[in-house]
Amino acid sequence: MLGIITARIQQGYRTIGFPKKPPVLPKRFRGLPVINQACVDPSCETRVSCCPVSALAYQSGQVTLDLGRCLFCGECEQALPQGAITFSKDHQLAARDRQALVLGRGETVLKAALDAKMQKLFGRSLKLREVSAGGCNACEADCNVLTTVVFDLGRFGIQFVAAPRHADGLLITGPVTRNMELALQKTYAAVPDPKLVIAVGACAISGGPYVDQAEVRNGASSVVPVDVYIPGCPPHPITILDGLLRALGRL
Repeated sequence: MLGIITARIQQGYRTIGFPKKPPVLPKRFRGLPVINQACVDPSCETRVSCCPVSALAYQSGQVTLDLGRCLFCGECEQALPQGAITFSKDHQLAARDRQALVLGRGETVLKAALDAKMQKLFGRSLKLREVSAGGCNACEADCNVLTTVVFDLGRFGIQFVAAPRHADGLLITGPVTRNMELALQKTYAAVPDPKLVIAVGACAISGGPYVDQAEVRNGASSVVPVDVYIPGCPPHPITILDGLLRALGRL
Protein backbone atom coordinates (compact mmCIF):
# COMPACT_ATOMS: atom_id res chain seq x y z
CA MET A 1 0.00 0.00 0.00
CA LEU A 2 2.84 2.39 0.85
CA GLY A 3 4.36 1.70 -2.58
CA ILE A 4 1.06 2.52 -4.31
CA ILE A 5 0.72 5.80 -2.42
CA THR A 6 4.33 6.73 -3.21
CA ALA A 7 3.85 5.99 -6.91
CA ARG A 8 0.67 8.09 -6.99
CA ILE A 9 2.44 11.05 -5.41
CA GLN A 10 5.28 10.73 -7.93
CA GLN A 11 2.82 10.73 -10.81
CA GLY A 12 1.45 14.10 -9.82
CA TYR A 13 -1.60 15.79 -11.33
CA ARG A 14 -2.18 14.45 -14.85
CA THR A 15 -5.49 16.07 -15.90
CA ILE A 16 -5.10 18.81 -18.53
CA GLY A 17 -6.17 22.37 -17.77
CA PHE A 18 -8.49 22.71 -20.77
CA PRO A 19 -10.85 24.55 -21.07
CA LYS A 20 -9.55 27.01 -18.47
CA LYS A 21 -6.14 26.88 -20.14
CA PRO A 22 -5.38 26.72 -23.88
CA PRO A 23 -4.85 23.13 -25.08
CA VAL A 24 -1.38 21.86 -25.88
CA LEU A 25 -1.62 20.36 -29.37
CA PRO A 26 1.02 18.36 -31.28
CA LYS A 27 3.18 20.14 -33.87
CA ARG A 28 1.66 18.07 -36.68
CA PHE A 29 -1.90 18.95 -35.66
CA ARG A 30 -4.06 20.16 -38.55
CA GLY A 31 -6.96 22.29 -37.41
CA LEU A 32 -9.50 24.49 -39.15
CA PRO A 33 -8.58 25.01 -42.84
CA VAL A 34 -8.25 28.63 -43.93
CA ILE A 35 -9.10 29.53 -47.53
CA ASN A 36 -7.48 32.63 -49.05
CA GLN A 37 -9.52 33.39 -52.17
CA ALA A 38 -6.91 35.95 -53.23
CA CYS A 39 -4.54 33.09 -53.99
CA VAL A 40 -7.11 31.14 -56.00
CA ASP A 41 -6.65 31.15 -59.80
CA PRO A 42 -8.39 29.40 -62.75
CA SER A 43 -6.04 26.43 -62.45
CA CYS A 44 -7.91 25.46 -59.29
CA GLU A 45 -10.80 24.23 -61.44
CA THR A 46 -8.77 21.12 -62.21
CA ARG A 47 -6.60 21.11 -59.11
CA VAL A 48 -9.54 20.57 -56.75
CA SER A 49 -9.69 16.98 -58.03
CA CYS A 50 -6.70 16.28 -55.76
CA CYS A 51 -9.10 15.76 -52.86
CA PRO A 52 -9.69 12.01 -52.36
CA VAL A 53 -13.23 12.58 -51.01
CA SER A 54 -14.32 15.47 -53.26
CA ALA A 55 -14.46 17.90 -50.36
CA LEU A 56 -13.18 20.69 -52.61
CA ALA A 57 -15.18 22.56 -55.24
CA TYR A 58 -14.41 25.43 -57.60
CA GLN A 59 -17.13 27.76 -58.80
CA SER A 60 -17.22 31.38 -59.98
CA GLY A 61 -13.55 31.85 -59.22
CA GLN A 62 -13.79 30.65 -55.63
CA VAL A 63 -12.78 27.46 -53.84
CA THR A 64 -15.00 25.92 -51.16
CA LEU A 65 -14.13 23.12 -48.77
CA ASP A 66 -16.66 20.82 -47.11
CA LEU A 67 -15.28 20.32 -43.62
CA GLY A 68 -17.78 17.52 -43.09
CA ARG A 69 -16.04 15.48 -45.79
CA CYS A 70 -12.45 16.62 -45.19
CA LEU A 71 -9.96 13.96 -44.07
CA PHE A 72 -7.34 16.58 -43.11
CA CYS A 73 -4.84 14.77 -45.32
CA GLY A 74 -3.25 18.01 -46.50
CA GLU A 75 -3.27 17.13 -50.22
CA CYS A 76 -5.10 20.36 -51.08
CA GLU A 77 -2.48 22.46 -49.32
CA GLN A 78 0.14 21.00 -51.66
CA ALA A 79 -1.88 20.82 -54.88
CA LEU A 80 -3.52 24.26 -54.92
CA PRO A 81 -1.60 27.52 -55.46
CA GLN A 82 0.57 28.46 -52.50
CA GLY A 83 -1.48 30.05 -49.73
CA ALA A 84 -4.86 29.13 -51.20
CA ILE A 85 -5.52 26.65 -48.38
CA THR A 86 -3.61 26.41 -45.13
CA PHE A 87 -4.37 24.39 -42.02
CA SER A 88 -4.47 26.44 -38.84
CA LYS A 89 -4.09 25.25 -35.25
CA ASP A 90 -7.71 26.11 -34.46
CA HIS A 91 -9.22 23.03 -32.78
CA GLN A 92 -12.75 24.47 -32.65
CA LEU A 93 -14.54 22.67 -35.48
CA ALA A 94 -17.95 21.68 -34.13
CA ALA A 95 -21.12 22.99 -35.78
CA ARG A 96 -24.86 22.75 -35.25
CA ASP A 97 -25.72 23.17 -38.93
CA ARG A 98 -24.37 20.88 -41.67
CA GLN A 99 -24.14 23.73 -44.19
CA ALA A 100 -21.98 25.74 -41.79
CA LEU A 101 -19.23 23.18 -42.41
CA VAL A 102 -18.81 24.37 -46.01
CA LEU A 103 -15.94 26.89 -45.89
CA GLY A 104 -14.96 29.54 -48.41
CA ARG A 105 -18.22 31.42 -48.80
CA GLY A 106 -17.36 34.16 -46.35
CA GLU A 107 -18.83 32.43 -43.31
CA THR A 108 -16.96 30.95 -40.39
CA VAL A 109 -17.70 27.60 -38.81
CA LEU A 110 -20.81 27.83 -36.64
CA LYS A 111 -19.82 27.06 -33.07
CA ALA A 112 -23.26 27.75 -31.62
CA ALA A 113 -24.63 26.09 -28.52
CA LEU A 114 -27.87 24.18 -28.20
CA ASP A 115 -31.01 26.17 -27.58
CA ALA A 116 -31.77 27.32 -24.04
CA LYS A 117 -34.21 24.49 -23.33
CA MET A 118 -31.72 21.77 -24.32
CA GLN A 119 -28.94 23.48 -22.39
CA LYS A 120 -31.14 23.54 -19.30
CA LEU A 121 -31.87 19.82 -19.69
CA PHE A 122 -28.36 18.57 -20.48
CA GLY A 123 -25.98 21.39 -19.53
CA ARG A 124 -25.05 19.96 -16.13
CA SER A 125 -25.34 16.23 -16.84
CA LEU A 126 -25.16 14.42 -20.17
CA LYS A 127 -25.18 10.64 -20.60
CA LEU A 128 -24.25 9.37 -24.05
CA ARG A 129 -24.53 5.97 -25.68
CA GLU A 130 -21.69 5.58 -28.15
CA VAL A 131 -22.58 3.77 -31.40
CA SER A 132 -19.82 2.62 -33.74
CA ALA A 133 -21.75 2.36 -36.99
CA GLY A 134 -19.05 0.66 -39.03
CA GLY A 135 -16.12 2.87 -38.02
CA CYS A 136 -12.44 1.99 -38.37
CA ASN A 137 -11.99 2.52 -34.60
CA ALA A 138 -9.96 5.74 -34.89
CA CYS A 139 -12.82 8.06 -33.88
CA GLU A 140 -13.93 5.51 -31.32
CA ALA A 141 -10.45 5.47 -29.76
CA ASP A 142 -10.32 9.26 -29.52
CA CYS A 143 -13.75 9.29 -27.88
CA ASN A 144 -12.78 6.59 -25.41
CA VAL A 145 -9.57 8.39 -24.44
CA LEU A 146 -11.72 11.24 -23.12
CA THR A 147 -12.61 9.03 -20.17
CA THR A 148 -8.97 8.71 -19.08
CA VAL A 149 -7.41 10.73 -16.26
CA VAL A 150 -5.79 13.08 -18.80
CA PHE A 151 -9.08 14.46 -20.14
CA ASP A 152 -11.45 13.29 -17.37
CA LEU A 153 -14.72 13.79 -19.24
CA GLY A 154 -16.66 13.02 -16.06
CA ARG A 155 -15.58 16.29 -14.40
CA PHE A 156 -17.95 18.06 -16.80
CA GLY A 157 -20.86 15.78 -15.96
CA ILE A 158 -20.56 13.93 -19.29
CA GLN A 159 -20.42 10.14 -19.27
CA PHE A 160 -20.71 7.22 -21.67
CA VAL A 161 -23.30 4.65 -20.63
CA ALA A 162 -23.86 1.05 -21.65
CA ALA A 163 -27.59 1.15 -22.40
CA PRO A 164 -29.60 3.57 -24.57
CA ARG A 165 -32.37 3.54 -21.95
CA HIS A 166 -29.95 5.25 -19.56
CA ALA A 167 -28.76 7.80 -22.16
CA ASP A 168 -29.68 11.38 -23.00
CA GLY A 169 -28.45 10.93 -26.55
CA LEU A 170 -26.19 9.15 -29.02
CA LEU A 171 -22.62 9.78 -30.06
CA ILE A 172 -22.22 8.17 -33.48
CA THR A 173 -19.02 7.27 -35.30
CA GLY A 174 -18.57 5.50 -38.62
CA PRO A 175 -20.30 5.87 -42.02
CA VAL A 176 -23.39 3.85 -40.96
CA THR A 177 -23.01 0.65 -42.91
CA ARG A 178 -26.07 -1.14 -44.22
CA ASN A 179 -25.49 -3.81 -41.57
CA MET A 180 -25.61 -1.17 -38.82
CA GLU A 181 -28.54 0.85 -40.12
CA LEU A 182 -31.27 -1.07 -38.30
CA ALA A 183 -29.18 -1.29 -35.11
CA LEU A 184 -28.74 2.49 -35.14
CA GLN A 185 -32.46 3.05 -35.70
CA LYS A 186 -33.36 0.75 -32.80
CA THR A 187 -30.78 2.36 -30.51
CA TYR A 188 -32.08 5.82 -31.34
CA ALA A 189 -35.66 4.70 -30.68
CA ALA A 190 -34.61 3.29 -27.30
CA VAL A 191 -33.23 6.62 -26.05
CA PRO A 192 -35.95 8.50 -24.12
CA ASP A 193 -37.12 11.88 -25.44
CA PRO A 194 -35.85 14.57 -25.54
CA LYS A 195 -32.52 13.39 -26.90
CA LEU A 196 -29.38 14.55 -28.67
CA VAL A 197 -27.47 13.05 -31.57
CA ILE A 198 -23.80 13.92 -32.07
CA ALA A 199 -21.97 12.84 -35.24
CA VAL A 200 -18.21 12.53 -34.70
CA GLY A 201 -15.78 12.28 -37.60
CA ALA A 202 -15.99 12.60 -41.38
CA CYS A 203 -17.54 9.15 -41.75
CA ALA A 204 -20.43 9.88 -39.38
CA ILE A 205 -21.02 13.27 -41.01
CA SER A 206 -20.78 12.41 -44.71
CA GLY A 207 -19.50 8.87 -45.23
CA GLY A 208 -15.85 9.91 -45.24
CA PRO A 209 -13.66 7.88 -47.62
CA TYR A 210 -16.57 5.49 -48.15
CA VAL A 211 -18.98 8.16 -49.43
CA ASP A 212 -21.46 6.96 -52.08
CA GLN A 213 -20.41 3.34 -51.72
CA ALA A 214 -23.30 0.86 -51.88
CA GLU A 215 -22.42 -0.55 -48.46
CA VAL A 216 -22.87 2.70 -46.50
CA ARG A 217 -25.56 5.31 -45.84
CA ASN A 218 -23.22 8.34 -46.09
CA GLY A 219 -23.36 9.24 -42.43
CA ALA A 220 -25.73 9.39 -39.49
CA SER A 221 -28.05 12.13 -40.76
CA SER A 222 -29.42 9.82 -43.44
CA VAL A 223 -30.82 7.58 -40.68
CA VAL A 224 -31.41 9.78 -37.61
CA PRO A 225 -31.58 13.57 -37.00
CA VAL A 226 -28.21 15.05 -36.01
CA ASP A 227 -27.87 17.97 -33.58
CA VAL A 228 -24.10 18.46 -33.44
CA TYR A 229 -21.37 17.78 -36.02
CA ILE A 230 -17.73 17.34 -34.98
CA PRO A 231 -15.48 17.01 -38.07
CA GLY A 232 -12.12 15.26 -38.36
CA CYS A 233 -10.52 12.00 -39.45
CA PRO A 234 -10.34 11.35 -36.61
CA PRO A 235 -11.04 14.53 -34.66
CA HIS A 236 -8.52 15.20 -31.91
CA PRO A 237 -9.87 14.45 -28.40
CA ILE A 238 -9.64 18.19 -27.65
CA THR A 239 -11.81 18.91 -30.70
CA ILE A 240 -14.41 16.40 -29.50
CA LEU A 241 -14.34 17.77 -25.95
CA ASP A 242 -14.58 21.33 -27.23
CA GLY A 243 -17.59 20.41 -29.41
CA LEU A 244 -19.41 18.73 -26.52
CA LEU A 245 -18.78 21.60 -24.10
CA ARG A 246 -19.62 24.26 -26.71
CA ALA A 247 -22.90 22.55 -27.58
CA LEU A 248 -23.83 22.49 -23.90
CA GLY A 249 -23.02 26.18 -23.49
CA ARG A 250 -20.11 25.41 -21.16
CA LEU A 251 -17.58 27.52 -23.08
